[in-house]
Amino acid sequence: MAQPVRPRSRTGPAPVTPQAEPEPHPRPPRPDTHHHSRSHSHPHPRPGPTLAITAAATAVALMNYTSPMTTVPGISAALATPPSGQAWLLNGTPLGLAAVLLVAGSLADDYGRRRLFLIGTLALGITTALGALATDTLTFTLARIAQGAASAAILATSLGLLVGAFPAGAARIRATGIWGAFVSAGIALGPLLAGSLGSVDWRLPYAVLSLAALVTAALAFRTLTESRAPRGGRPDLAGAAVLGLAMTALLTALTLGRDGWLRAPIGLLLLAALALTLGFLAVERRAAAPLIDLSLLRSRPFLASAAGGLFTGLAVIGLFSYLPTLLQQALGLSALNSAWLFLLWSGTAFLVALQARRLTGRVMPRHQLAVGFALHAVAVLSLLGTLGVTAHPGPAVWLRLVPALVVSGAGSGLLNAALPRLAVESVPPERAAMGSGANNTARYIGSSAGVAVTIAIATTGTGANGALLLSVGLALLATVTVLLLRERD
Repeated sequence: MAQPVRPRSRTGPAPVTPQAEPEPHPRPPRPDTHHHSRSHSHPHPRPGPTLAITAAATAVALMNYTSPMTTVPGISAALATPPSGQAWLLNGTPLGLAAVLLVAGSLADDYGRRRLFLIGTLALGITTALGALATDTLTFTLARIAQGAASAAILATSLGLLVGAFPAGAARIRATGIWGAFVSAGIALGPLLAGSLGSVDWRLPYAVLSLAALVTAALAFRTLTESRAPRGGRPDLAGAAVLGLAMTALLTALTLGRDGWLRAPIGLLLLAALALTLGFLAVERRAAAPLIDLSLLRSRPFLASAAGGLFTGLAVIGLFSYLPTLLQQALGLSALNSAWLFLLWSGTAFLVALQARRLTGRVMPRHQLAVGFALHAVAVLSLLGTLGVTAHPGPAVWLRLVPALVVSGAGSGLLNAALPRLAVESVPPERAAMGSGANNTARYIGSSAGVAVTIAIATTGTGANGALLLSVGLALLATVTVLLLRERD
């Protein structure tokens, strides 16, 4: 009598006999095992091409993010943007980033990092083209928010793809260090591209970036293999919706606060953000597959990663997002010349981040963060008094400005190299994209708040010096915070 055929296990692949077809996407036998499904002609991930594609896409996303920094005056004039709306030109993208990053990272781990990466690069190309076609401030801002959401998919999945392609150890640390350097490269090249092409037409930089994103998507489609770590259970759609609403309420309040913090709409938005955040925590406690494992909030390395990202946004990105505008106003520089000065800072950050992998084994990521914040504080402190309104800066101004940009750039390079490493080391390997999403969520919440507060302070009686002192104070607080968040013995 024939034996009944047993149904295939739901927790692992069925044994393959010579006559059986292999299951195309078997689930991993253990939750901490990364599985790379067959993709086109490459059944296994190729580390070199994976690093090249993810680094290139990250650079394009960050170029898109920083492009308006040197062209805010030109875009404002072309779109008839009132002064109260200028913060939205800078904060549209970080709003989309912060609202979607954690969601993208968690979903990518469960449903495919390659899949979400491709969606992100395609969406970035399309939404950047739409932004180039905008004829008013609202349309441009909505396009920027959509570009932020697309960039979130790229940033959250890139580190997850690298973790799947590179084994733990020196190779992975080197890869995340190079990826971090390309964060600096994107930040460096965005304003330069906008300053050079934007002098012809402010729309040209966005047309170029749209094409670059679409080309990257095509290369990724042919090169990347799938990577996931499914946990089972239904997707946490309720948590995703509540978190997205909480981030939107918070960042909208921070942006609108530029025109006055003691207004009823600001208070209502902040209360809504708090209530939604508490609702998100309640949802996560009940979810079978939560967006974020709440037990990580008791992990000091995870908290150090989040704090490092938050203060990088508040102290560093918040100031340097507006610094090109300050340079144009205070020193009478053109958009292109201010972009070259910005390149001195961001280019130094790129070179230092690229070499920071040599510190592996000698300097802990937490200490690297502390040194980076301290260097930024010292550099910005030396700028006090240099950005007064003067159309003809003397040699003394340049003798203080240039070294300060180099020293701050070195600090930023250390931050950009340490943050991705700490993001993936502070979470279980199968949750790498979620760790990246959490770290970058904190960074772009910080940057949105930092940009809004920096602009608010710089346009009041304290002027540039007030904005510089704010950045110094936040950087010193960050230094102390990351040093205190050491692992318990």
